[in-house]
Amino acid sequence: MNTVILAQGLPVNETLSTYSDLAYRSAFGLYVLALVASLIYYAGFRVANVTKSSRNLVGAGGPGLTESTSLTDTGDEDRESAGSVRWARIAQLFIIIAFLFQAAALILRGVATGRFPWGNMYEFILATTLLGVGAGLIFLRKPALQVAWPFVLVPVLILLFFGGTNLYSEAAPVVPALQSYWLPIHVSIISLGSAILLISGVASIMYLIRVWQPQGQETGWSSGLSRPLPHADTLDRLAYRTAVIAFPIYSVGILLGAVWAEGAWGRFWGWDPKETASFVSWVLYAGYLHARATSGWGPKKAAWINLAGFAVLIFNLFFINIVVSGLHSYAGLN
Repeated sequence: MNTVILAQGLPVNETLSTYSDLAYRSAFGLYVLALVASLIYYAGFRVANVTKSSRNLVGAGGPGLTESTSLTDTGDEDRESAGSVRWARIAQLFIIIAFLFQAAALILRGVATGRFPWGNMYEFILATTLLGVGAGLIFLRKPALQVAWPFVLVPVLILLFFGGTNLYSEAAPVVPALQSYWLPIHVSIISLGSAILLISGVASIMYLIRVWQPQGQETGWSSGLSRPLPHADTLDRLAYRTAVIAFPIYSVGILLGAVWAEGAWGRFWGWDPKETASFVSWVLYAGYLHARATSGWGPKKAAWINLAGFAVLIFNLFFINIVVSGLHSYAGLN
């Protein structure tokens, strides 16, 4: 194999690094195909007909139907047209294959450099989007939630494109500040928590669209966007359940980052821009969980808080590392 020795004396396997880049590009292409298939599935989705019993209630002068009772609500699976189911399966197949290629890209990158492969922004985006797709494969596995994939794949593809072009770094050892056993611990936990919060944020976006256009009452130019979405309660539960899982993981990641900071810089917390943004996002997610569990707030107001936390999270994970000058700025370098 072709191996080059860098100035630091650590070997980097160029052959494996090349295979990693090839797997990265292959995963990107497969995700594009998955997005196309999922959009075809989304466009071909059909709303369920009102059940026969519901029609009888209306004809008999029964009580008015609510959104949860007027449509056949058997898990929302019955709202699919027969022709579109094939595209959902094709999209799922492309997603799984792309996920495997992306995992191979990350593993090969780590083997090529002899370290954990999240020492720069290119690798961090690769790892975080991989975990995000993995979270989607777990939490969106029910047929009723398959329509959520376009909302997940669009940000994943944007991040992968930006990471593979503007932020691409040649395989190399990390800078001295990152040569610590805390790197794989802290970054992997933060990436996992952020990946699950991606699903929570997407669910809240879809929830707000569904509340804006109630099921069975879609009108106007946005009806095509809102009609395939599941019931609002289904999306609200998905957003809340994933946030409940991700919040303690994200919290542990922040705490371990503070421990690492004490060992590296002699203080646990210094209100560095990234530390400040992490604290703000943590407070917002704590506020979302509190608001969601408090009857006075309601799920709609809580969803807006969740979106605010998600926006700060994205700002913190990427914009601060790339643009803002601080102690964490080296994360955008090789």
